[in-house]
Order: sequence, then C-alpha cells, then structure tokens
Amino acid sequence: MTHGSLANLKGKQVYLPDGRLLGLVHDCVVETKEWTCTHLFVNECKPEIVEDSIHVAIPWRWVRAVNDVVILRWFPKTPIPKNPVQ
Repeated sequence: MTHGSLANLKGKQVYLPDGRLLGLVHDCVVETKEWTCTHLFVNECKPEIVEDSIHVAIPWRWVRAVNDVVILRWFPKTPIPKNPVQ
C-alpha cells in the first residue's frame, strides 16, 4: 500500500474472520527501510475480544482484505488477556 492509501485506513472498522468487530484502525506501523506497513494499530477494541479494551497491533500478514472495512484472515483465540501468562 502507498503512503496515501495507508492514511485512508485510519478509522476503518476491523473485523475478525468470524465476523465480529474488533475495533478501529488508529494508525499504521511503517518499516522505513522499505516503506511498507508491518502492523495496524487498532483501538476501541471490544472488551469481549480484548480484555479491558486495550489497543492491539495486528501484523499486516493477518489482513485478508481492505475496502470499506478491514477483514482479518486470522486472529488468536479470544478474549485476549491484558497480561498474558509468560
């Protein structure tokens, strides 16, 4: 995706493969050597999917499609704990 099209991602809804709404794209993480998007930073996450609605960084490789919304091809088992056990 080009810089201009990455800017257009901000505010798009992000959906899990099972159709549940995760949250909204807040920003893109860009690797500056190749100027490619590596992650989407998602906020306003649903508490039933991510504990305490914490923000999450979604690897770009998990993205299946981008149009009016972002659809993920994969997402871990939910709910995602705020402090995962090490």
